[in-house]
Amino acid sequence: MADPSIKLACRNVWKLFGENPASVLQCHGGKPSLSDIQDAGLIGAVRDANLDVRQGEIFVIMGLSGSGKSTLVRCLSRLIEPTGGEILFDGQDLLQASEQEMIEFRRHKMGMVFQHFALLPHLTVLQNVAFPLDVQGVSRTEREIRAREVIELVGLAGREGYFPRELSGGQQQRVGIARSLAVEPEVWFLDEPFSALDPLIRREMQDEFLRLQSMLQKTIVFITHDFDEAIRLADRIAIMKDGEIIQIASPEELVLNPATDYVAEFTQHIPRAKVLTARAVMRSLPSGEIPARASLAGEIAATDRIESVADKVEAAELPFAVVDTEGTAIGLLDSRIVVDVLIGRGR
Repeated sequence: MADPSIKLACRNVWKLFGENPASVLQCHGGKPSLSDIQDAGLIGAVRDANLDVRQGEIFVIMGLSGSGKSTLVRCLSRLIEPTGGEILFDGQDLLQASEQEMIEFRRHKMGMVFQHFALLPHLTVLQNVAFPLDVQGVSRTEREIRAREVIELVGLAGREGYFPRELSGGQQQRVGIARSLAVEPEVWFLDEPFSALDPLIRREMQDEFLRLQSMLQKTIVFITHDFDEAIRLADRIAIMKDGEIIQIASPEELVLNPATDYVAEFTQHIPRAKVLTARAVMRSLPSGEIPARASLAGEIAATDRIESVADKVEAAELPFAVVDTEGTAIGLLDSRIVVDVLIGRGR
């Protein structure tokens, strides 16, 4: 029985470019090595990929240029046809769907935002956002009502009659986001949507993205090559290299327990305070011990990142109690621990 918490999954997915890739895959029992692929004159863009994307999470896929991350996302939506494997959407294998069924899937269940905004220059903001609904055959009145709703949602109310050339880069990307949301997708694919923006606008768009997600709770697959962006946005991250998924974990787990030297190198320059939570670095309390309130400076949530609490912990003479979601004290956090994290001392 399919796990209802898993919205999208891939099982042993391959994408080989070149001549007769399916026969090469079959010849090696569905598990060709990198040297087998290269000897056959093929390119292993995606190799034996396995992942689960949970309902309502932001799942980030990252890697260097050429690692296969964009190809994998296009395989998930069958914009690129995988060479082998399974793509499961609510347990249904999309590789068994007809071309027409996939068109309907993309129209009604998938939203996509890419690095290049791809807005239609001759259409206004309202018309651009309503365009996918027009393709679906939705009546003009209904599609314009829906388009105005999402335009307001992304903060562009009042600009419905503007053309793309009259908007800033950040505003154009908001139109692209609104357009993808107009169809109310069940899964939202974003391929480096903010990488073409200036740093300040990029930060604003990340804030906007998190605001939208807090309201909409979409299932999101997000591609980036920027680890700072990934740790800010992701619930979990998949690191890719040479078409393979090397490790899938939370940002904190990737930093604390890298699976390979490559992942360790990938994450080594990330400031630990941005990633580590109070739970990861606290001094644990013996089971059942409750610290006296008079001996504490206050409470900190176990999920708080050190970066967000460092100033107040450093300024306090007493430690803070680290509490779980039920408000139970599970550890202590003091200025010494925070300073160690900030300067990279110890673990």
